[in-house]
Amino acid sequence: MKHAVRVLEHQLLVYRRTWRGGLFTTFLAPVMFLLAMGLGLGTFVDSSTSGGMDGVSYLVFLAPGLLASQAMQTAAGESMYPIMSAITWNRTFQSMISTPITALHVVFGISLWMVVRLTIVSVAFVIVMVIFGATDILRGIAMMPVAVLTGLAFALPIMAYTVTRTGDGSFPSINRFIITPLFIFSGVFFPVTELPTFLQPIAYATPLWNGVSLARGIAIGTIDAPLALANLAVLFAYCAVGLFAAMRTFPRRLVQ
Repeated sequence: MKHAVRVLEHQLLVYRRTWRGGLFTTFLAPVMFLLAMGLGLGTFVDSSTSGGMDGVSYLVFLAPGLLASQAMQTAAGESMYPIMSAITWNRTFQSMISTPITALHVVFGISLWMVVRLTIVSVAFVIVMVIFGATDILRGIAMMPVAVLTGLAFALPIMAYTVTRTGDGSFPSINRFIITPLFIFSGVFFPVTELPTFLQPIAYATPLWNGVSLARGIAIGTIDAPLALANLAVLFAYCAVGLFAAMRTFPRRLVQ
């Protein structure tokens, strides 16, 4: 385990030098989204509906979905180009395994880093939510682990895939055909029940919808125990499959 922590330490040292470049996505993006969509568009939604969305204002309805989707987008970003750089361009991972660190230590260390990075993003987003009145502190804290778990459900499978690539040509397709459609159609902006019937089961099977459902239940105070357990089961399943795949693909790529 200590070797995995060394990998995490390396990631933290790198982040100490680069964190300023992520200030926009970490702090300003939540502010802009909540201003434009939660308060701007939300004013029209609230005035045209009786009781808002699910009995709450559109801002309160929207914010948990944006929190989960921000975790998804951060996880996808961290799992593509940085991993590609470390294994193909800078060959950082190859340098690591020339020490007592093994490929599996790299997997666990990078997974720990994903947890830290997603926690930073989630804390920042929840702070903005509290400032905007979209949630209170206790519910915000309760939503943070959900956001981290949602992000991991994307990060682990994507990094397991990334390590098998020799170039970044497929990354735009992942963003265009997976990340962006999920952002739009997984219940962030409107209930999935508004989708065509044949698309609803697909949305329910995605990690983002399950993360949004769980976070929104916490925010609104309408947690349904069976549904929450199903949400958690889906998210943990994606994480487990992704971790298992990474434990196969990382050694196969690094130990050659």
